[in-house]
Amino acid sequence: MPKAPAAVLIHAVDGSVRTLCLDLDTSKARKTVVDDDAARLGALLSTAGLAYVEDSSPSGGRHLYVPLQEPVTAGEAREVVEALAFRAPSLDANPHQNVTDGCIRVPGSAHKSGGHQNLITPLTDAYGILTLRNPPVALAKLREDLAPELYRVRHLKRTGQTRAAATTASLKAHHPHGARQDKQAHCTDSHLRAVARTGLYDTSRYASDSEARMAVLNHFAACTWTVDQVHAGMADEYAGLAALYGTKTERLLPIEWAKAQAWTAKRTPSKAPSQQAERSSARINNTSPTYLTGGSSNPATSQSSGSIHQLVNDLENVLYAALDVRFQTLGRASISLRFLIRAVLAYLRTNQTNLLDVGCRTFAVALGKDHVTIARLLPLLEKASAGVLTRVDRGRGRNADTYLVQLPREFEQIARDHTWRKGKIHAIRPVFRVLGDVAALTYEAIERAHHSPTTADLTRSTGISRTALRDALTGMETLGMIRRHHGSWQAVATTNLLQLADRLGATDDRQEQITRYRHQRAAWHAWLDRHLVPQLEEHELYDQEIDEYWLPPIEDEYEHQRSLWNAA
Repeated sequence: MPKAPAAVLIHAVDGSVRTLCLDLDTSKARKTVVDDDAARLGALLSTAGLAYVEDSSPSGGRHLYVPLQEPVTAGEAREVVEALAFRAPSLDANPHQNVTDGCIRVPGSAHKSGGHQNLITPLTDAYGILTLRNPPVALAKLREDLAPELYRVRHLKRTGQTRAAATTASLKAHHPHGARQDKQAHCTDSHLRAVARTGLYDTSRYASDSEARMAVLNHFAACTWTVDQVHAGMADEYAGLAALYGTKTERLLPIEWAKAQAWTAKRTPSKAPSQQAERSSARINNTSPTYLTGGSSNPATSQSSGSIHQLVNDLENVLYAALDVRFQTLGRASISLRFLIRAVLAYLRTNQTNLLDVGCRTFAVALGKDHVTIARLLPLLEKASAGVLTRVDRGRGRNADTYLVQLPREFEQIARDHTWRKGKIHAIRPVFRVLGDVAALTYEAIERAHHSPTTADLTRSTGISRTALRDALTGMETLGMIRRHHGSWQAVATTNLLQLADRLGATDDRQEQITRYRHQRAAWHAWLDRHLVPQLEEHELYDQEIDEYWLPPIEDEYEHQRSLWNAA
């Protein structure tokens, strides 16, 4: 047995890798989370047909070694390990991210805290696994199972982001000074999600596990979660929250969840009576409920709920029959405009009014874009919609611009000639925040088609170039969203788009955007409270029933007129 800590290099001289080394570290998550991650990764590897060797550290960490028959490049190995890190929050990908110095402490090596790495796999089994090693087909199967996570890794590289940057932001949130930076950067929600994943928290912010649990539960309650969703998350992605409970989950969770709901309800700002009457609990595009912002209302244009639904159905017919074709001629903004009009119709149906006063940031969350982009697109949409969308009032203070949505006379015949279609109309569903607008439009065309369309049919119906369309189809087929059958494309009904959005990181991205906009709105409202001059009513300026001055009696008319002149 070696007397000093020792480790072996992972990469060969040429940068190739013959063994994937998965380092589950207690410095990144609690020991119970490490154990859960080891079991989860072991099941994932076994399902793919990959045999592995496992050891444990005196500190509570775990190592999983996956030997390969054929070496892979450092980039390929790093990509797989980074994808696995999205499935296991305690997995440290650093050894595979450093080609020259990446190393791992192997079974039998001395540990700096005392003791040695302990081999968990029986010695004879470990010898056989390391001798026979795993075939390339098994690694290919693992990559197929990790398709969403691999797509997420590549997407982050394309957008210039790294998991290390996300980890740094999380560490800043754990530090007392970083907490202030975190508040300024609006990363509080992501910090709480990190606590829920890893079970680690800043002891200067939360004095005990109980306070950390309540902070996480308050966050989930504010996100309109249910207790069943919390239970499901604790069994999978948010194992850190389960670690904070230990063996007391069943007894304490219902009690603390009730407290979190009560606390969140008390902190929710009250709405004006007129807004409370119009509030709807319906959910749009798998997002939290969005309410009117308080723009002007005109009783003359208000319609019944049934007439609003009929108007939206007619406008959907007009959209797919005429407006989509018109928008295709508008250049680079065409696809964004097509989804913006879909978002308008979705909000129209939910709010049950043809007067729409939804702000740019609300549309930005629904479309996965920046609010500045929405502010630029809305005037273009008003101009290109041929009278469907008309601004009737400009936003002031806390209120957004108000738009009137109606069916122009020139489109009435088109609305009558087409039958209403079943199904919801969506803006951008969360999964397409990562996959992009082209994929969203392609998926919608497949989903709404009367018959399974071919690639040529999709090119004609969407107006997208064949190259861009082929890339979108390939990506969605890899993720299991669609499949090709006898040359035609079909949507796979068994694929859960919400779960896929979670694995692609779209849910976290959307939540970060909501948090950022929430802080921006709070800052804007605070500025208004400090600088906005209150608008006084006429009776507050002058009351006719109160004498504000007194003139002495005048005997002579000339003196009376002179006194009035002087008073004036």
